[in-house]
Amino acid sequence: MDNLSELLPGKTSTHPEDLLCYGFDASGLEAPPAAVAWPHDTSDVIKVMKYAFANGIPVIPRGAGTGMTGGSVPARGAIILSTEKMNRIIELDEQNLTVLVEPGVLNGKLQRELERHKLFYPPDPASMNFCTIGGNVAENAGGARAVKYGVTKDYVLGLEAVLPDGRLIQTGVKTAKGVVGYDLTGLLVGSEGTLAVITKIRLKLLPLPQEVITLLVLFRELEQSGAAVARIIAEGIIPRTLEFLDRETIKAVENYKPIGLPDDVDALLLIELDGAPSVITRDAEKISGICGDLDGEVVMAQNERAREKLWEARRAVSPALFHISPTKINEDIVVPRSRLPEMLRILRGLAESTGIRIVNFGHAGDGNIHVNLMVDRNNNEEYEKASKLVGDIFRATLELGGTISGEHGVGLTKKEYITMEIRPVEIELMKKIKVVFDPKNILNPGKIFP
Repeated sequence: MDNLSELLPGKTSTHPEDLLCYGFDASGLEAPPAAVAWPHDTSDVIKVMKYAFANGIPVIPRGAGTGMTGGSVPARGAIILSTEKMNRIIELDEQNLTVLVEPGVLNGKLQRELERHKLFYPPDPASMNFCTIGGNVAENAGGARAVKYGVTKDYVLGLEAVLPDGRLIQTGVKTAKGVVGYDLTGLLVGSEGTLAVITKIRLKLLPLPQEVITLLVLFRELEQSGAAVARIIAEGIIPRTLEFLDRETIKAVENYKPIGLPDDVDALLLIELDGAPSVITRDAEKISGICGDLDGEVVMAQNERAREKLWEARRAVSPALFHISPTKINEDIVVPRSRLPEMLRILRGLAESTGIRIVNFGHAGDGNIHVNLMVDRNNNEEYEKASKLVGDIFRATLELGGTISGEHGVGLTKKEYITMEIRPVEIELMKKIKVVFDPKNILNPGKIFP
């Protein structure tokens, strides 16, 4: 890798400590790269890709390493291309409600900057204070507000990206509409860094909502919480968030970051409404009535501090679970909202029949459940049983009309299951697209496809 350091002086490393730090992500999988590169701009990325293409060296684009499926875990002999230094907000167009950013911009940083201008970028992964916009685009990240506002792909207007051979491409438009040619922007969003390295991103923005109301609803029975979700949506109310935590998740959060929840609660919903004060006040009253009919106890956050305290607890779920078991298996299935109570019953039954502790939370408003199998990777028998259970969970999800990944992608951890959902003809088309973009298979190889 000596030539690489000459191409990007002071922006690469082969030191063992750097290779260690960039050899894993939030999946728990790890493998050391051969080198790490920190490009500062698009021209640096082009240099890396031309060098890698000429020498047949794998390149793995990386944001902040918060991905849950091993998407940024390096292949053998690979260069990790970290976009963390490409972190500028380049252009804020308040008249046309767009912003142009580099991929290393943190989601939370962008949110806070936009709020200063009374603007709003809805996608809000739980890791928003750490994850990058580039990583969000690569994984098509969602978040709590997806139930009302959609996911990352709904806000990406255009991209600048570098192909594996170093050529630069521009996709998409600056305008609200555009249907000239194939949608290459949509193809790159969610491609997990396997087709091109994203170097600039133009995002659509919205005006900042006028007001927000936050409700916490406690249920003594798990099924009642699922029924409440279905009834709220059936009533024609679309909250901006409709989050779900089961009993095991609540216990974990209370042990990690207590907010005073009772210990006999079987599930809770964290519901947020935004918009005109008169409208959301009326909707909050309707939601309170629906939940009350299902024996839910409704608590309204009285001020911004109380609201933020609730969200701190919600965002603490993942670290709280690591305190229970550092080697949990995490999945993010999605079922139609109407089938949510049924899926929760299935998960509880699987936990009882196998003895595997299953902790569930997630975005109930869009049917996205984060299923966590709390196992010890060092206990071979337990881990093997849990791994088999993943297949059972995916089968049940697909039978209910769902999908095996809502926002985490496929990466390494789900690629052996992809054929459960996608048929051979579609897999073949996807592989051909990969070859067109990356004929030498150097860009994030080994991901997505078994």
